[in-house]
Amino acid sequence: MLELPPLSLYIHIPWCVRKCPYCDFNSHESPGAIPELDYVAALLKDFHQELPQIQNRTLHSVFIGGGTPSLLSGKSIAALLDGIEKSVGFSDHIEITLEANPGTAEAKKFAEFHSAGINRLSLGIQSFDDRHLLALGRIHNAVEARLAIDFARAAGFDNLNLDIMYGLPRQSPDQAVDDLQTACELEPSHLSWYQLTLEPNTLFFRRPPALPAEDSLEQIRIHGMAALANKNFQQYEVSAFSRPSRLSAHNVNYWQFGDYLGIGTGAHGKQTDPGNGQIRRTRKIRQPAHYLQSDVSYMAEAVAVDPDQRPLEFLMNTLRLKRGFTTQLFESRTGLPFSTIEKKVEYLISKNFLVKNGDNIVASDRGYLLLNSLLEEFL
Repeated sequence: MLELPPLSLYIHIPWCVRKCPYCDFNSHESPGAIPELDYVAALLKDFHQELPQIQNRTLHSVFIGGGTPSLLSGKSIAALLDGIEKSVGFSDHIEITLEANPGTAEAKKFAEFHSAGINRLSLGIQSFDDRHLLALGRIHNAVEARLAIDFARAAGFDNLNLDIMYGLPRQSPDQAVDDLQTACELEPSHLSWYQLTLEPNTLFFRRPPALPAEDSLEQIRIHGMAALANKNFQQYEVSAFSRPSRLSAHNVNYWQFGDYLGIGTGAHGKQTDPGNGQIRRTRKIRQPAHYLQSDVSYMAEAVAVDPDQRPLEFLMNTLRLKRGFTTQLFESRTGLPFSTIEKKVEYLISKNFLVKNGDNIVASDRGYLLLNSLLEEFL
């Protein structure tokens, strides 16, 4: 039977100083001062339109992403969070994350973010090598990356994620692992370590740079995983590594097929309604100018997920987690009996793509490396 899962909130801030050539997110270069007061007002109106979807739940987590959310002032972030909390309760141990670009880092502003209620900061470091930062079109250098971490700690942030990319243009395996080891030595609570990919509608896709060959990427993965384990970072998702008990609550809710509201330009959401047996996915107006001018509804699209599609959507998320899923979670989050996928699961266990770990069904080491092929079995 379909049950009501935990609820998170994603808030999208669309502006950035400069669009990175690899970025396919809904981000827009700011021509100057951004209309943050008007945008915060629009976000709160957008949120109020979502209140019927909350169904008496408190918010489990909030994630402010972009774009570059750290372009906003601490005062605007405080007004936004205050307005949301007045409309709906926050859970006792709510995780509230803000993404920040080291190129926009200021000690005073980070302290204001912390005072506003942000308790987890995610810094888009990407590399500690100036040559690679330049190739990625980042607006910060290695010195500024380290300064941003210092500012965050001085502001009181003890829950800190660093984004690090590998497979960068002309990057050697040693350089990639050096970046990761530097990040580990700076002792964040969480690391997002992922490979650069060429996404459609990006400059890098139109003009591909010279990227490392597959054998180099494999060396990076092998030595990088060893470095992470040596520093006591535990992998809990494909590209997410944390200190013990420092998993990202927001991201885990995504991967467990939980619910989330999305507000802001182009923000996506997923909501469950056990009353009518529906799961729906939503998307908001994409262009900032249109979003700011809206006086009726911010919704661009709301589509029910067909029951036939729910197993694949559930597995695309949960099998990314090292702990996988239980039959109970499958049934409560999809509203379908486990028998819907049971024969296929048993077949994949027999082929060593999946394994049973107590009550959990998880991808084997082989299955984890071939996750896309594993998921194709459920098409």
